[in-house]
Amino acid sequence: MPAAVLYGFHMSIRIKVALPYLLLTVIVSVIGVYVVTRLVTSSLTERLTNQLLEAGRVVSDSFVRQEGFHVSEARRMMFTEGVGVAVRGADREAALKIVEPLFGTSATENVIIVSPEGKELLHLLKDNDGNVVVVDQDTGAGNMQLVASYLRNRNPQESPHRFLGGNFVNDNVYYYTALPMTSDGDNFDGVVIIGTSVNTLLPVFKQVALADIVLYAPDGGVILHTFGSADAAALELLNLSAADYGEIINTDEELVTGENNLMIAGRTFTIGRAPLQVGNDRIAVFAVALPTDFVTQVGAENRTTYVVIFTVLTLAVAAIGYFVSRMIIVPLFSLVRTSQAIAGGDLNRRTGIRTGDEIETLASSFDDMTAKLQKKTVELEEKNIELGEKNELLRKMDRTKTNFISISAHELRTPLTLIMGYSQMLNQDLGHDPEMQKLARGILDGAERMTDVVESMLDVSRIDSNALNLRKTNIQLDAVIRKVQKEFSPALAERRIKLSLEGLENLPVVTADPDMIQKVFYHLVMNAIKFTPDGGNVKVSGRFVNGAEPPQVEISVCDTGIGIDPGMHEIIFEKFSQTGEVLMHSSGKTKFKGGGPGLGLAIARGIVQAHGGRIRVESPGHDEEKLPGAKFIVTLPAPSRKERTP
Repeated sequence: MPAAVLYGFHMSIRIKVALPYLLLTVIVSVIGVYVVTRLVTSSLTERLTNQLLEAGRVVSDSFVRQEGFHVSEARRMMFTEGVGVAVRGADREAALKIVEPLFGTSATENVIIVSPEGKELLHLLKDNDGNVVVVDQDTGAGNMQLVASYLRNRNPQESPHRFLGGNFVNDNVYYYTALPMTSDGDNFDGVVIIGTSVNTLLPVFKQVALADIVLYAPDGGVILHTFGSADAAALELLNLSAADYGEIINTDEELVTGENNLMIAGRTFTIGRAPLQVGNDRIAVFAVALPTDFVTQVGAENRTTYVVIFTVLTLAVAAIGYFVSRMIIVPLFSLVRTSQAIAGGDLNRRTGIRTGDEIETLASSFDDMTAKLQKKTVELEEKNIELGEKNELLRKMDRTKTNFISISAHELRTPLTLIMGYSQMLNQDLGHDPEMQKLARGILDGAERMTDVVESMLDVSRIDSNALNLRKTNIQLDAVIRKVQKEFSPALAERRIKLSLEGLENLPVVTADPDMIQKVFYHLVMNAIKFTPDGGNVKVSGRFVNGAEPPQVEISVCDTGIGIDPGMHEIIFEKFSQTGEVLMHSSGKTKFKGGGPGLGLAIARGIVQAHGGRIRVESPGHDEEKLPGAKFIVTLPAPSRKERTP
């Protein structure tokens, strides 16, 4: 039978799987939406809102009761014999002698008495251990607007006023009640202010309200809260804007619902906010917060309904799934076992699946792929044998090249030393013959240049064999680079190239080998001079990168030269690599496009990497007319700012 006819005759695998589960998903979704929206969501939301409202009322009532206690304690003090006379007469010692014992037995934590003349006569508070502390300094209570109003009216029958305020002595926030003092009900003796720390009140109010409590400052920031283990990031979510604070403090609503599902201290909360009103005074905005799982009892009440519904649905899913899985999983298991055998190396294995659907098509494709894989594997094994022999030959050649460089450099050192010595002697002895002295000077210059090449070859050999010996010490990069600048001063003057240093004096001390680091910037500056036309600019700049891990010092060598093609940005750091036509290079290590062995950047990279740093180049391209320039960037590990000594 043709494949197309066979495909149309048998039920497609997507129908086998998708249709029953699609129908079942629709049924479960409809029932689930009904259960959640009708039986759970509305009940939970309503219950949570009502509980928030009740918690807000409890908090407000608790502040009212505390205000009543403040009034009773204030009257107990003011009606004690001798207090009125002492306050009217501004006799601090007499007032202290009477009030201090009364305050010591009171549950309040702060009392301030202001004389009729507005002088802060007495200020007592309790420390964390409950001991009475006598405050000798004037905290400015007599200048408060509320106190000034009492002093101006001098009405002993004026109603109490309440407010939240911070005490400058211990920086605690107190809930205060202020009222006029009178010892006989007719005469105005002064003003008494009674306070209790909010740190003491809020935990008690939380236990009564069964909700967490937050108090806000007029700018919308949180003053105090009862979320014990909440971190600063979580509490930042509780803050209000000043505009929102003003809107809530002036609202007529009993509770303003706030954010839902606010994550604090690992739990999800719902917030409600309201103005805190005691008598005629609105003293602050407060919030009550309940965890969303506070009302999970409602879900428990409907548990039986959920169990019955979802048990039936689960049994239906299991029954349908069993029959569907039999149709699909059996051939798939065969395919899996075959694939595992092939993965284990048995490329002669085949699936042999015949189901008339997409699984058969997949199995046939898999068998065909296995046959092709078997063929390619044989070919690759043959190629690998050839490549292995070639790779071994290349490794031997590379080792031979490295050995040759090392041996050649060592062997050349001795004759070069002799040539330089004799050349120096000739140069001194031929002072009377300028022509011969010029020839001797030429021999000496050539020997010195050959010595530089030999030293570079030795450095490359040490880098390749991981034998670079670093003598690290604390160095200032500014001093190292200035030595390089001084070394190239004649060449810079000859070529009219300006070399500027920027930001190096502010760099921190780094731990490095000073001679090796000097070689790095010697080669980088020499390259910048060589590929910058006469009259150009070279700049060496540095900066401290404290945001990196670990902190780094970054030094850049920028030039206004001919630039480097992007394709050469990695190649130029390889040994013996050079840009452009080597035969067209001029002679002289600082001449424009001067020649060289092509080892400088390889040495620089090897030294930088040995110090745990890295080097890279940035250049838009090579252009000898537009002169785009190049920028070499060296990064070295550095101590962080906090580790640096002043």
